[in-house]
Amino acid sequence: MTLHPLLRALALSLMLAGCGGAADSASTDDHGHEEGGEHAAADAARGGHGGRLLSQDGFTVELAIAETGTPPRYQAWLYRDGTPLPASAGSVEVRLIRLGGVRETHALTPQPDGSLLAKTVVDEPHSFDVEVVAKIEGRTLRWTYDSYEGRTTIAAKIADESGIRVAPAQAGTIADEHEVQGLLTPVEGRVANIAARFPGPIRRLAANVGDRVQAGQTMATVESNLSLTTYAVTSPITGVVLARHATVGSVVGEGATLFEVADLSTLWVDLHIFGADAQHIVPGVPVTVTRLSDGATVQTTLERVLPGTATASQSTVARATLENADGLWRPGSAVKARITVEQQPAALVVPVAALQTFRDWEVVFVRVGDTYEVRPVELGKRDARQVEVLSGLNAGDQVVVEQSYLVKADIEKSGASHDH
Repeated sequence: MTLHPLLRALALSLMLAGCGGAADSASTDDHGHEEGGEHAAADAARGGHGGRLLSQDGFTVELAIAETGTPPRYQAWLYRDGTPLPASAGSVEVRLIRLGGVRETHALTPQPDGSLLAKTVVDEPHSFDVEVVAKIEGRTLRWTYDSYEGRTTIAAKIADESGIRVAPAQAGTIADEHEVQGLLTPVEGRVANIAARFPGPIRRLAANVGDRVQAGQTMATVESNLSLTTYAVTSPITGVVLARHATVGSVVGEGATLFEVADLSTLWVDLHIFGADAQHIVPGVPVTVTRLSDGATVQTTLERVLPGTATASQSTVARATLENADGLWRPGSAVKARITVEQQPAALVVPVAALQTFRDWEVVFVRVGDTYEVRPVELGKRDARQVEVLSGLNAGDQVVVEQSYLVKADIEKSGASHDH
């Protein structure tokens, strides 16, 4: 039986292997059009400066992205019949269409070193459809090709079966949160010790541990040694029997406790805070309490920070109240809690689970149709669930928030060349 999940994962990997990636070859037609993707970028003819050679009618443009000691910018050199031309012999314009249809234009101007250089920066990823328009000695030349990196295609059905999920990048809040441990206890004043009023033997017990009882309900019958008559022992509150300290036939003294009953519809959550964290915790901040047994959570508010220190743990105790109408939160149980000290608005956030590393970047993956592409992001503040994005994404971009590592693996499988 344990082989089934492994076989399913293998099948999904094989499906991904067959669906993604870029073209495996490049070709040039008679009109200056070059086709291909990452592999084509690697296979394209290169010039003496390491740039892609674009040739037509005896003229050649060597085009590269200059990055050494400068932000990425397009740089070009001009040739006629293999002989270098001065930069003043022409002009070059590079027009890009990025995934999702975003367009940008980079105009290159002559430089003293004989090259043409753009003033505008080519942002990462360097993944786009390219059109190059050159005007050399009165001739207008045009080339188009694709230059993709960090991009793959995954069919919608396969993505769904693989558990790949996307969500829009949008505004949110970043919380300053503290993870703490705590204990559930009954609320003081809501626990009753039910005692015998007069000494004598117990003739009847009407409740057991765990029973729910109503205020005024008879819990036991005791025969008084003083009057030789029986009297009823009743519960003063509605609640649950926590303990029973009596058996039928035993003799109890005056004031002896027979039962402990507690109203558990509301409980205290005593949270233990250590060290300098205690300085940031104040009443009124929101608290998320998690039940360890099944992971269920409930929202509440911190009511007070107790003035003393817990002797055994040397921790500060902060207290919140928890509604327990279904009775599933049990006194004495350990819980974990997340105290939110502050929430700061952020213009754009993504889940922490969306983050991956690619080369030396922190990235997310954006989906457009069935195409997925890496997006390097500059990150700001973060909490346990989400992180602020300062640049690299736009509001509404469809970001992979589950199984992003599968997209990364498929991109790495197909190769991710840099066409510089």
